[in-house]
Amino acid sequence: QVQLVESGGGSVQAGGSLRLSCAASGSYHGRYSMGWFRQAPGKEREGVAAADSDARTIYADSVKGRFTISLDNTKNTLYLQMNSLKPEDTAMYYCAARGGVLWAAQALGPGSYPVWGQGTQVTVSS
Repeated sequence: QVQLVESGGGSVQAGGSLRLSCAASGSYHGRYSMGWFRQAPGKEREGVAAADSDARTIYADSVKGRFTISLDNTKNTLYLQMNSLKPEDTAMYYCAARGGVLWAAQALGPGSYPVWGQGTQVTVSS
């Protein structure tokens, strides 16, 4: 079974950058999708960005133009480059994975992803 471990979180000032990593052990034999989700205290988990094995990507409007998701198949690692960070980006960030390629209607929906990492905290101060 695929297992995911996130890293790269930390505390930064507004306008700063972080790069999150999600290391995967095991692999899918066919097409698959992976995504980044975040959850702040008192709020529901929301999709941030997702990518699939066909190199398709999708972003939440709130991070479009600031965040970049990428998959490195040689390292079995998913990345999220976060630039121009804002205080509202503060949350626990989770990596998730599922079989199948991205579909716009569900790509950023947490309920469609059965495999999750433990999360990494991102805190952006003003």
